[in-house]
Amino acid sequence: MFAEVIVDVTNSEVDRVFDYKIPDSFLVSAGDLVRVPFGKRTIDGFVLKTKSSTDYPIDKVKEVSKVIIGRIIKPDILNLILQLKNQLFLKYVDVIKLVLPSEIRNGKTRTQYNRLIHLNKDVNLEEYINNLPKNSRNPIALINFLQQQGECNYTELSKKYGNSVVCKLLNDKICIEDKIIKYRSIKFQKRDNKDIIPNIYQQSAIDTITKSDYNKFLLFGVTGSGKTEVYIRCIKNCLAKGKTAIMLVPEISLTPQMISIFGSIFGDDVALLHSGLSVGEKFDEWNRIYEGKAKIVIGARSAIFAPIDNLGIIIIDEEHDNSYISDSNPRYETNKVADIRARYNNCPLVLGSATPNIETYYKSETGEITRLELPTRANNKALPNIDIIDMLPEFRSGNTSEFSQILLSELAKTVERKNQAMIFINRRGFSSYVSCRNCGYIPRCTSCDITLSYHKECNELKCHYCGKRFKAITKCPECGSDEIKFGGVGTQRVVQDLQELFPNVPIIRMDVDNTRNKDSYANILNEFGKTKPSILVGTQMIAKGHDFPAVDLVGILDADLSLYFGEYRAAEKTFQLITQVAGRSGRSEAEGKVILQTYFPKNYVYNLVASYNYKAFYNKEINLRKTTNFPPFAQVTRILISSESQEKARENTRIVFEKLKQIKLEYKNKIYYFQAMQSPQNKLKDKYRYQVIFRYSIDIAEKVLKEIYAILSDSTNSKTSIFVENNPLSLS
Repeated sequence: MFAEVIVDVTNSEVDRVFDYKIPDSFLVSAGDLVRVPFGKRTIDGFVLKTKSSTDYPIDKVKEVSKVIIGRIIKPDILNLILQLKNQLFLKYVDVIKLVLPSEIRNGKTRTQYNRLIHLNKDVNLEEYINNLPKNSRNPIALINFLQQQGECNYTELSKKYGNSVVCKLLNDKICIEDKIIKYRSIKFQKRDNKDIIPNIYQQSAIDTITKSDYNKFLLFGVTGSGKTEVYIRCIKNCLAKGKTAIMLVPEISLTPQMISIFGSIFGDDVALLHSGLSVGEKFDEWNRIYEGKAKIVIGARSAIFAPIDNLGIIIIDEEHDNSYISDSNPRYETNKVADIRARYNNCPLVLGSATPNIETYYKSETGEITRLELPTRANNKALPNIDIIDMLPEFRSGNTSEFSQILLSELAKTVERKNQAMIFINRRGFSSYVSCRNCGYIPRCTSCDITLSYHKECNELKCHYCGKRFKAITKCPECGSDEIKFGGVGTQRVVQDLQELFPNVPIIRMDVDNTRNKDSYANILNEFGKTKPSILVGTQMIAKGHDFPAVDLVGILDADLSLYFGEYRAAEKTFQLITQVAGRSGRSEAEGKVILQTYFPKNYVYNLVASYNYKAFYNKEINLRKTTNFPPFAQVTRILISSESQEKARENTRIVFEKLKQIKLEYKNKIYYFQAMQSPQNKLKDKYRYQVIFRYSIDIAEKVLKEIYAILSDSTNSKTSIFVENNPLSLS
């Protein structure tokens, strides 16, 4: 017998299957982690499948050296690896890194145990004690202690009676040690479970989903419409059938809330997976899932790779969110990964959103996805009123602050009512750039083609891409001027200004910079939840899914920031973001209000947002996409080529572009755009970046993509990296 093995080497030149002979004394199966000879080394590898013959000369096929872990990759995940390899132009090892976290692959993290000691009931204790030396007080005391207590932890006994005494009694078979796995448990705040009766829309959605095998559903419901209750009921149904569930949320910041809700209902059946867990926590949660001790997985996008068996449903909440698309290697779309797993397990895939992606809603119009609608809030309350404030008259009247007069007035009223407010600004730091008023110099990152942001609390300039830090400048390094200007207000500046305006009100901040620690999200949200009055200032983290009953005001600063981004998704992303932020207000008894500040109040996006008219926005957007040949009527493929050498990146881009010209010639009028260029962000993390952009008719998408992948497979080398993105979120 022979095994097809993928070696754990990140190198495009060895990204293929190698055949190894299975020794007669070994039992090797697909999914095993094995040790194999490779060149002059012995390294780890993963068995894709076993077979009875090989096409290589038998005398040149090496043998598997050792089976390290059997079936570490389950059949469902093996299928996923092969599908992603073929569909996304990913290396085998890159996909394996997705499905097997480093905590599992590197073997450095270990299972922790509770070592419990108890007396052996099958020995004669009296006889043993009588044969002990007369001065053996500790062994006798330990035996007497265990006779009273029944059992005790090894460490505690060692401290009390001495490690040598415990070891002797174990060696003499007087005591027995039981090793019980000690899971590094995820802490969450328990909630009181209210018995909620679903409304007619929720019940209809629940009935349709729970009666379905494989199908894709769009759960299209306004913010606060009770999508979570639908998820809970569907998961309960799965568990009743002996099946399992995966539930994804777009931000790690949402996991404390979700684990609190689901943990209070389902208890130890719930596991949590995301990159913010400690090494030990992730190791334990992964193993609980793998061993079948957890039936429900909750987490951010990486949780879609959880090694869970017998899936009965996959749920992606806020399916439109950008965070579900990985824009760094390995690049993948969570929705596509979820669809592969749902098909394999013959189970429903539920995509929930108040503002679905245009492509998703289009598929629900054409029947490719079944749309289920929740048109009203679960509590029957009206959606919060959105006031659009034109900031130009404010500026002309002398108001140069980031707050309109009406926003300040409404904040004062909220504080007086002892309620809560959220202030959204999609920029972190104190200011987004620093410049010299005299010569115009702007500090940029030495490793990235990116403007540095100023962070006042540490008095540093930071790169928000690679994380490098630099000393803040007080004089211009170009001309020596001390006329330094801080531009582009960020969260830190907003917090400072609000503290001056409302000195007696707690102002809480939430952004990437102050949520780096493991428990940061939960601590900040818990603090805000129990503090009234209070104001939470944050970036996109605060826009999604949070449910705080006392929030009656949301302020949106600089709403124009994402609208004029220069890409075809700009209007869509702006509509989605504002709708999501607005939905945090008025979710309970307090009547909600939203203040949206803009310099372009007549833009159609704002008027449609103010009326919560997604369908009107969709109709306008879909007509525009059809006229201009953009998704869903076309596919955009971006081929990104990067290297530490600008010359090598440029040269390989030229070679790739020349090879790809044959596709342009083959399909002619169905290729709407084809061009090679320097990437707008030309340098990131010390790598120079170039790109080739294809935009082509959707009816040839499958054929074109296969040809692109075939050409790129012959264009890889060790000096440059090539990545492919389909319908990317950004072309920068």
